[in-house]
Amino acid sequence: MRFFGFAPSQDRLAGAAPLAIMQSATLAHGDSAVAKKSRAKFDPEAFLAKADGGVTISKYRKGQVVFAQGDPADSVLYIREGRVKIAVVSDQGKEAVVAFLKAGDFIGEGCLTGRPRRISTARALEDSVISRVDKATMARILRDQPNFSERFTAHLLARTIRVEEDLVDQLFNSSEKRLARALLLLANFGKDGKQEPVIAKVSQETLADMIGTTRSRVSHFMNKFRQLGYVDYNGDLEVHSSLLDAVLHEKPQIKMPR
Repeated sequence: MRFFGFAPSQDRLAGAAPLAIMQSATLAHGDSAVAKKSRAKFDPEAFLAKADGGVTISKYRKGQVVFAQGDPADSVLYIREGRVKIAVVSDQGKEAVVAFLKAGDFIGEGCLTGRPRRISTARALEDSVISRVDKATMARILRDQPNFSERFTAHLLARTIRVEEDLVDQLFNSSEKRLARALLLLANFGKDGKQEPVIAKVSQETLADMIGTTRSRVSHFMNKFRQLGYVDYNGDLEVHSSLLDAVLHEKPQIKMPR
């Protein structure tokens, strides 16, 4: 099968991103049991709800801007409920989707490095509840609360790894395979936690922005995925585990140096 446009015998890095998904899926069923048990001991949402000042909880309607590119970077936000899209707009007006974040993720942590302005726009993809922690309070909590600091550090490391995977994906994978990976990530396949095969409506334009291709190409690939039984969509989008199987089946093995 040459579904993703290359033969399994080719020695290239295009399998790096699917490999990460496969490794995450394996950990989610075995080696991460200790990590999950450790995380269960500390609930950042409950902790922030009891913080002594500096924290506000707000509700955002679907489509509402949480913060805009160019706004003062004066707080870190924690998503309690819902999903948020992070996007950047160039001087020429072209938008690039950076990430989709969900409940349990932090946003705007760049303010802690001294960055004075937001470099992206965060918009609620669905009705969401978000805790806003002002910069001074966040710095104090990280300094004084080791459990919270550990959780926040784990978040930063996961985001860094994701950015590296995205870069490899853009450099080495075909647009078809980038779309497959984006759908798997949106559906939470290979993550610690419950898979969410039904994705809230995401436009083909947004998917095209995510993977750096045109809407017509996304439409072509989505029709192909549906015909092969990898996805279903009628308003909402449902991603089947067979898509993950297809990605992993086509993954060339990365040879380790001797």
